[in-house]
Amino acid sequence: MQVYVNYDDKRWKKYAIDFERIASAAGPHRRGAEVSITLTNDIEIHKLNRQYRNMDKPTNVLSFELGDDLLLGDIYISLDTVKREADAAGISVAEHTAHMVVHGMLHLQGYDHIRDDEAVVMESREIDIMKKLGYKNPYADEENASCSNGECCPGAKTISFLKRLKIRENGFWQFALYALFGGVAAFGFAPFYFWFATCFGVAGAYWLMVRRKNYGGFWREILRLSPFGAAYAIAMFWWTLHSIYVVPELARQFAIWTVPALIGIGLVGVLLFTIPFVAIARKNISAPSRVFVFSGVWAFVLWLREWLFTGFPWNPIANITMPFPQIANSMSLWGALGLTFVIVGLVAAIVELLRMVKSWRNWFVFLLLMIIALCGGFVGAHNIASVSKDAGGSAMIRIVQPAQSQSQKMVYSRESALKQAEENLIRLFQLASRDGGDKPDLIVFPETTYPFTIVNTDDMPLAAALKTNVIIGATSFADGHAYNSMIVADDSGKINTIYSKSHLVPFGEYSPFGIMPSPAHLSHGGGAEIISINMDNADFVFAPAICYEIIFSDSLVPRVELQPSAIINITNDTWFGKTPGTYQHLDMVRRYAIESGLPIIRANYSGISAFILPSGEIVSSLPIDQTGVLDGTVWGAHMTPYRMIGRDGWLIIILLISCIGAICMNAPQKKD
Repeated sequence: MQVYVNYDDKRWKKYAIDFERIASAAGPHRRGAEVSITLTNDIEIHKLNRQYRNMDKPTNVLSFELGDDLLLGDIYISLDTVKREADAAGISVAEHTAHMVVHGMLHLQGYDHIRDDEAVVMESREIDIMKKLGYKNPYADEENASCSNGECCPGAKTISFLKRLKIRENGFWQFALYALFGGVAAFGFAPFYFWFATCFGVAGAYWLMVRRKNYGGFWREILRLSPFGAAYAIAMFWWTLHSIYVVPELARQFAIWTVPALIGIGLVGVLLFTIPFVAIARKNISAPSRVFVFSGVWAFVLWLREWLFTGFPWNPIANITMPFPQIANSMSLWGALGLTFVIVGLVAAIVELLRMVKSWRNWFVFLLLMIIALCGGFVGAHNIASVSKDAGGSAMIRIVQPAQSQSQKMVYSRESALKQAEENLIRLFQLASRDGGDKPDLIVFPETTYPFTIVNTDDMPLAAALKTNVIIGATSFADGHAYNSMIVADDSGKINTIYSKSHLVPFGEYSPFGIMPSPAHLSHGGGAEIISINMDNADFVFAPAICYEIIFSDSLVPRVELQPSAIINITNDTWFGKTPGTYQHLDMVRRYAIESGLPIIRANYSGISAFILPSGEIVSSLPIDQTGVLDGTVWGAHMTPYRMIGRDGWLIIILLISCIGAICMNAPQKKD
């Protein structure tokens, strides 16, 4: 066969490639057959793509079939793209060019890979021809680039299984696996704590992304990754819809929104959790550089969640470390942002190592992240030790957990409402004034416990009856607006402070955009503040938090001179019962304690109420649905590096590390 080679880019001449031999091996065995091979670059092939294929980007190879038995057509190969792909795969330019020639020759003979069945035929033919030419299987996943049979690499059995699935781009198994990995990744959090499931799920989706040869545009990649984002979000947040069915009357009104809400959760998951993967969906990025981009963007998405869609930064990946106190306490240094960055980075780095174990840059990135993780662990150990050295607090605090169901609190007439409110008040008094033990200096009741609305300067008779300081959750009304509030009253019953919740729950406490369904219409409070209570001529200073306000990192303690000794978090998780949400909420509280260096007094209406140290350790707690009281003290308050630098400061540091690492690691490697 006659092969005409045109050197459009002179750089090609330094590579000793026998194009005639390669093209003849892949071409038809007919006398007089001819093919033209033009060796060019990204600029020229980009122009051809734009002109003939309506694609505004360069590709590795283009074939133009003439439809003639002898004049087969033209093949264009870009050195820039071929070199990048060869670098990423750890092979020579000559070997990858041979594959491009074979691939192009088969296209000229009518082979294609648009449909899965066509791709199987074409790729099998390419593999056979490449083996005859003395090259390895070009479609053997890069995990085995350094091990001929894969047995020398960790995870080889899993990789071998995935390979046997014959995963095709845009095929069924690709989307099924993305969904599977997304669903599995949700099981690393409370109450399951299968941390390895989250790592496996993220690693699997990352592997599916980087193994691909062709990348589409931004929205096309979003759609391709949508099964992962949707499955991850729904598996993590389905429990929010449990609240619809807690009270039969509400269920009758809002049950119709269950399916639309699940779809909405999935769509938000698609918009958020696919972004880190889409950020690395590029050909001109090296494997070690991908690690920095992926982990940096994931941390940025976690930060972004505090602001988008009213803010819901639930379950940062850092929370899978809660069973490992020393690792979890590294959040006292860099918060959930930093620990998430390290975990996600290590997961990506391990995948890249499995793909190319002999790459010194992959090893460098992995070891660098391991060193950073060890430094965090050292700070975490120091944080635990500093808390354990504290002798303990002197103020005796009592948490009351009423554990009534929402149905028991619902009433339907003014007469029955007043009667039930009075009965609830008596019940709260009896529960809080139990005999035995020391008299508490402060009694803390959960969110929405007080059965009457607080208007203007009302007194708190419950505090006067108990003859002690009281903190209790109630609805307050002022200036024509209703608020979800924390009422702080002294032992005379005088209300000294009313703190109102600023981060309201959408659909539950207010109607987003004024058109979405919500059983309540509350107003926002003024934000973080510091409150002081006098206890036996000594001031107890704390930062208040109502319900899920405490999941917003670095948001509760204003930067003022007077610093708190604790955080008091009142909440009502009755709406979520024994679903994962209740346990995960507790872990979010523990995370905040570690980040801030402050102990937390947590009063939950139906559980889990707890005293939590600044190390995240739960000193004592009351389980879900158990009525009772919990007495304790708090200690160990200290300033952490994370609280000093702040959430936004750490985001800047993380993004700087990501950018510097990505740029330094993206330099091409010489392999030819």
